[in-house]
Amino acid sequence: MSVQTHSFFGDVLRHVDRAAAFTKHPPGLLDQIKQCNSVYHFRFPLRTGNGNVEVISAWRAEHSHHKLPVKGGIRYAPDVNEDEVKALAALMTYKCAIVNVPFGGGKGGIRIDPSKYSREQMERLTRRYTHELAKKNFIGPGIDVPAPDYGTGEKEMAWIVDTYIALNPGQLDASACVTGKPVSQGGIQGRREATGRGLYYALKEAASHADDMQRIGLSTGIDGKTIVVQGLGNVGYHAAKFCREDGARIIAIAEREGAIFNPSGLNEEEVFQHRRATGSILDFPESKNLSSTSEALELECDVLLPAALENQITEDNAPRIRARILLEGANGPTTPEAEEILLAKGVLIIPDVYANAGGVTVSYFEWLKNLSHVRFGRMGKRYDEAEDRRLLHAIEVATGKMFSEAERNSLIHGADELDLVNSGLEETMAVAYQEILETRRRIDGIEDLRTAAFYNALEKIARSYSELGIFP
Repeated sequence: MSVQTHSFFGDVLRHVDRAAAFTKHPPGLLDQIKQCNSVYHFRFPLRTGNGNVEVISAWRAEHSHHKLPVKGGIRYAPDVNEDEVKALAALMTYKCAIVNVPFGGGKGGIRIDPSKYSREQMERLTRRYTHELAKKNFIGPGIDVPAPDYGTGEKEMAWIVDTYIALNPGQLDASACVTGKPVSQGGIQGRREATGRGLYYALKEAASHADDMQRIGLSTGIDGKTIVVQGLGNVGYHAAKFCREDGARIIAIAEREGAIFNPSGLNEEEVFQHRRATGSILDFPESKNLSSTSEALELECDVLLPAALENQITEDNAPRIRARILLEGANGPTTPEAEEILLAKGVLIIPDVYANAGGVTVSYFEWLKNLSHVRFGRMGKRYDEAEDRRLLHAIEVATGKMFSEAERNSLIHGADELDLVNSGLEETMAVAYQEILETRRRIDGIEDLRTAAFYNALEKIARSYSELGIFP
C-alpha cells in the first residue's frame, strides 16, 4: 500500500495560516475556524456483477457550522481519501464566505472508479450512500446540502433527492436537500455550466483592471487572449466556451490521454465531439498532438486554466510555466511551493477559492428556489415586458420614431430564470473580486489575491462567531 506524502488539507491550512498572520484574532478562534467539525467515514457492501461483495469506503466531512446548512459536492473517484475530503470541505467554507453565500463548508466522497460499475450498481451505491448520511443526520435542507463534483452529476443528484424524499415523506422542503438536480426534479437553469461561467466572469473582472494587466504586459479585456485549458470536463468545457465566445483563443486542450495544440485556436465543442467519437482528443483535425499533458501546461500563453484535479502545478514544473495569468478552475491545482515560484515570476494567480465559486453560487440560487417553491422570473417576467412596451410607446409618441418589430422584440424582454441566474452570478463574482482587490491594496504585506481572499474569509467567519457570542 502506497504512503501518502502530500497533504491537500495541509496545503489549505498553510494558505489559511498565511492570511491569519495579518489578522488580530485569538489563536483559539483561528483553530476553531481551521479544523473540520465533523468527519464521517463509513463502509458498506455492494454486490458486484459476478455475485461477489465489495466493501465501499465513503466519507462526508462538515468543516464549519458557523452557518447552516453546510454545502459541498460529492466526489466519485478511485483515489478519494479523508485528507482530500477534509481539504475540499475546508475550501468550501472559505469559498462561501468569499463570495458571500451563507453556507458552511462540506464535502463528500466515495472511493470508486465509476467506469467499472453498471448504471444499476451506481444507483444502488448512491442510494445506499444517501441512507447512510440520513442515519447520522448528515443530509437535509437545513443541515447539509450536497451537490455534484468530480465523477457525479445530475443523475446522481436525482437519485439522492428521490431517496431523501422517500425517507422523509411529507417534508415540505425535501427537494432542497441537494443541488445540481435536473431541472425537472427541482434544479435550476444555468447550474450545469455555472462553475465554468463563473471562471469566465472571474477572468473578465480581473482583465478589466488596467493596473494589473499592465504589470503583466497584457491589455485589458478577454478579447485576443490565448488560453490553455487542462480538462475538458464540465468545468473546462464551459469556461473555454464562454471565453472563446468573448474573443479569446483556446490554443491547447489537455486531457488524461494527452494534449492537442493549434495556435490559430480550437473549438471546444468540436474537440468534445471528436473525443466522443474516437475516445480521445488526440489526432483532432488541424491540430498537433503534444507529447504529454505536462507539455501543454508549459506552453507560452496569456492564461493557463487548470480544470482537472489538485496538485497539477508543483515546484517541479512551476519554473517552466509561461502563462501570465493562472486561472484556477480545479480545487487546489497549485501547491504552495509552486505558488511561491509563480508569484516571484510575476504571474497573476486568480485562486480557486474564489475563481471556481460559480457552482456553489448557483447552487445557492437553486436552494432558494426549492425553499420558495417558485421559479425565478415567474412573478415578474410579463410585468417587466408590459412596462417595456409602455416605455417604447411613450418614446414613439414623443419622438415620432416607430420601432420595427425586430427592434421591439429585442428591447422588450422580461428576465427569465436563466437571465436572473446569470445576472446574479456575474454580480457575485464581480463584487467578490472587488472585495479581494480592496483587501490586497489596503492591508500592508498582502500582495497576492489568494492571501487577500483567505483574509476576507477569515474576517467574515470570525464575525459570525463573534455575533453568536462564542468568541469576543
